[in-house]
Amino acid sequence: MQVEGKVAVVTGAGGGIGAAIAGSLVAAGAKVLLADLDGDAVHRVASELDPTGKGSALGVRADVADNGEIRDLLDRAERELGPVALYFANAGITGAPGLDADESVWDRAFDVNIRAHVRAAQLLVPRWLDRGEGYFVSTASAAGLLTQIGSATYSVTKHAAVGFAEWLSVTYGDKGIRVSCLCPMGVETALLREGERSGTGLGDMATRAVTSAGKVLEPSEVAEVVLAAIAEEHFLILPHPEVLDMYRYKGADYDRWIAGMRRFQAKLADG
Repeated sequence: MQVEGKVAVVTGAGGGIGAAIAGSLVAAGAKVLLADLDGDAVHRVASELDPTGKGSALGVRADVADNGEIRDLLDRAERELGPVALYFANAGITGAPGLDADESVWDRAFDVNIRAHVRAAQLLVPRWLDRGEGYFVSTASAAGLLTQIGSATYSVTKHAAVGFAEWLSVTYGDKGIRVSCLCPMGVETALLREGERSGTGLGDMATRAVTSAGKVLEPSEVAEVVLAAIAEEHFLILPHPEVLDMYRYKGADYDRWIAGMRRFQAKLADG
């Protein structure tokens, strides 16, 4: 799919990967509705992308885990920008480290990291089937293919995000609906540093597990890879190519991979 002239919705666009993807889309000639729970941040990003107010970027404060707000978001995008052709389910949260997360923390992690994707697809897919095309891009994580040391909430919900994207592609890929799943490792965003700011050993370990596993990319680098993958309609988007080798290693010998992850965790615990 070529994005020029198309309308896209990007969630979690108040900063980080979402803001970078929105910027790349606008630069490529798309009209973009940016959504984020932080209204000030998303309006600021939209203003920077469309300083003259020509309608290439619109910032909206929204909780994209809420079904009603997702519906309002899509309706506004179609009313003010045109039919939505691409949806980037990018908003995400880490949850909490360890097993101490209570039910409300688990519920919020599921709501933001996976149910938001399901709810958006339930609203978009019927419209896209009528039009004969649409593109759904899920931001999961390398944690969704591998795991996340220190954070059960993040690992579990990101695995679910990968699973839903797979199902969506298998079910609707022959009906004009394209699906991609973005699975980066470390990206220099506020989300990456939440663990080390948590004040817990497991939280700090979660951050160090990512930053020590490979290069930490800038959001703009990830956005560049995302747009290239969309042009080729690749399902799995890996800004860190080494994740594919890790995934193959995991699948080749699960017990050996788990033993290796335990050793890695032990080294992190030892500082």
